[in-house]
Amino acid sequence: MTTVKLNSIDEYIASFPGEIRNDLEQIRAGIKEAAPDAEESISYGMPAFKIHGKPLVYFAAFKNHIGFYATPTGHSEFAKELSNYKQGKGSVQFPLDKPMPLNLITKIVKFRINENLQRAKKERNK
Repeated sequence: MTTVKLNSIDEYIASFPGEIRNDLEQIRAGIKEAAPDAEESISYGMPAFKIHGKPLVYFAAFKNHIGFYATPTGHSEFAKELSNYKQGKGSVQFPLDKPMPLNLITKIVKFRINENLQRAKKERNK
């Protein structure tokens, strides 16, 4: 089995059919709106965003859901809002047959930005 190495989020999104591609584009747009200075890349085979050189969030499409990864802190902070979704440590699954919770994703991204900024300040003050 041959695995194709994707080099950009554009290539990743383009590799999916229409409806999934639309969900991925909406998630990407929401992240970019909340974090316009974030750096885009492919990491662990999925779209990734970093800010100040530190991971911010990741997302990936699967057969029945979109996985969203905001590290454990991004998920624990929004435990109540995420309680209706299947979760793992640092991950949540948004079903493809339901509307994507774009406002919630934006809130999580903004939380993670603030968290990364606070961490960067602490590191500078050491």
